[in-house]
Amino acid sequence: MARSWGSLAEFEAFLDEGGIVEPGDHMPDDYREAVFRFIELHANSELMGGLTERDWIPKAPGVRRKMAVLAKTQDEIGHAHLLYMVAADLGVKIRAEMLEDLFAGRGRFHNVFHYQAVTWADQVAIAYLVDAAALISQQAVFKNCSYGPYKRILRRIVAEEGFHMRHGEEMLLVFAEGTAVQRQMFQEALERWWWPTLHMFGPPSRPDDVLLRWHIKSERNEALREQRVQKYAPLLLGYGFTPPDPELRQDEETGRWVTGEIDWEPLKATLANLGPDSARRIGAAAR
Repeated sequence: MARSWGSLAEFEAFLDEGGIVEPGDHMPDDYREAVFRFIELHANSELMGGLTERDWIPKAPGVRRKMAVLAKTQDEIGHAHLLYMVAADLGVKIRAEMLEDLFAGRGRFHNVFHYQAVTWADQVAIAYLVDAAALISQQAVFKNCSYGPYKRILRRIVAEEGFHMRHGEEMLLVFAEGTAVQRQMFQEALERWWWPTLHMFGPPSRPDDVLLRWHIKSERNEALREQRVQKYAPLLLGYGFTPPDPELRQDEETGRWVTGEIDWEPLKATLANLGPDSARRIGAAAR
């Protein structure tokens, strides 16, 4: 039976108590729109990520790597289709309209897919850094998501993204233990991808962020970015690679890793679909 709430205050109290909203419930329009936009962004990003992987199927080194990239492509595009179905059930737009918006440059997708993978080492950086960032974000949403269908589908997506991240770790070790040329290739890729993957979490969350207020997300953007830095800065340095941040350091008293100031202008460009590779990426997706 569909549920309804007499006021926004009652609805928010329901969410604060751990309540789960289902598609047939009479949810507030603003909540419906916020959930839809969040899932649509996720769906678009999974599709664009899958198409990025697809480009590298014929160029991956060796049959084993080609098979891994093919499997990852299938996973990412499969995630996109599941998410488009969940988004469409909210009744804001049907799947065809979401795709039309994406292909026309009106839809949004994560900033990292507005950049070009120049070499195979970039694909390794994407698997190691981008997939790890996505996993951190998705686990945080899954933990306390108030919209039932999204929470349930995230269980599958998070499990598969975990395999993608492990795949990235295994490939990174090949470069870390490889030749001087391989190590230089990954260092150059890291210099291209370090900052975009920090941008991926978004700027610091606003005090009035409805995604947090309505338990669509469970962690502030800066808290998720902090998790990422604390784990991956020492790992990369331990492998002998240097993030392109001259101000990156470990605080002597707390042991916490501190980054330099983040320039948000590149993120703003990608949000307007004006990133370094946005036009080609969107054009390729539409074909």
